[in-house]
Amino acid sequence: MVQGSQAQSGKKLQPGVVTGADYLTLLEACREGGYALPAVNVVGTNSINAVLEAAAKNKSDVIIQLSNGGARFFAGEGCPDAAAARVLGAVSAAQHVHTVAKAYGICVVLHTDHADRSLLGWVNDMIDHGEEHMKRTGKPLFSSHMIDLSAEPLDVNIEECAKVLKRMAPLGMSLEIELGVTGGEEDGIGHDVEESADNAHLYTQPEDVLKAWEVLSPIGHVTMAASFGNVHGVYAPGNVKLRPEILKASQEAVSKKFGGGDKPMALVFHGGSGSEKDKITEAVSYGVFKMNIDTDTQFAFAEPVGAYVDANPVAFKHQIDPATGKPQKKLYDPRKWLRAGEKGIVKRLDEAFADLGSAGRSLAQ
Repeated sequence: MVQGSQAQSGKKLQPGVVTGADYLTLLEACREGGYALPAVNVVGTNSINAVLEAAAKNKSDVIIQLSNGGARFFAGEGCPDAAAARVLGAVSAAQHVHTVAKAYGICVVLHTDHADRSLLGWVNDMIDHGEEHMKRTGKPLFSSHMIDLSAEPLDVNIEECAKVLKRMAPLGMSLEIELGVTGGEEDGIGHDVEESADNAHLYTQPEDVLKAWEVLSPIGHVTMAASFGNVHGVYAPGNVKLRPEILKASQEAVSKKFGGGDKPMALVFHGGSGSEKDKITEAVSYGVFKMNIDTDTQFAFAEPVGAYVDANPVAFKHQIDPATGKPQKKLYDPRKWLRAGEKGIVKRLDEAFADLGSAGRSLAQ
């Protein structure tokens, strides 16, 4: 069973950001229903609003997350203190989601992505804000955070994660950890993908998952990003080989020693962009509740914006058309081309909700 006796199958939730027991209920619904939620990296209100729109359109719950670079961008690249901007941007984005998500009538998990050792201070600062938010509202600011110490020895990874989880658990927050290596790069954090598709470091060993679960699960709720050949970005066919059976082996190892049914852990699929649909389906069947999709949504935003500019070239060079004398304001209005980008994200997420089986299954009442 997913950690936490509060999780109840079939329970309906209030729309908006879910944390604590409601977050566990949502994860339990994913596990029992055999579906997963897309986790979309956002960088501003346009991408946040597009994700919410897509989720509402598909009647699906969704995960909104920020990388450290996305959070910094949200605060503004002109912010003179980059470290402060990472924190302020994450807080500002979270507050925006808390403010508007309920109006879209779906449940939202708020999460932060890939924090290596250099970013542990970022995570702890966000937990500080989460504690303050808890005092004011009775809920933490975020549903969960991620720590990625996969580049360090396993024991060090687990030890550091345990320290942070001890702070998060009293707030009802979940911690996502990475075991093994997800290839590629996410805002400066990641690992090169070598020529061979069978790089051993891209495949997590079940015994490592077992060790992490044994130490961390008694402390608080933890989700596992176990690597099975997945990478950030989109790569040429054949360069990366997904092996979801590794997830099955990890679930079996934990179940055998600790019980909890055939899928005791909530697993995470990093690098979902460009993955084969049959591999996505297989991974979800082994207990993946969350699939990250960033590269594809970035392109989905950029492509229609580029098409709009190509279709209206004069408007992006002249305020008044030199050939006709007509004002171009209605064409270069940022709301026009930003909206085109938002629609692109919505279209790509239509596909993601269908691939993950979450369309029409929102728990929001």
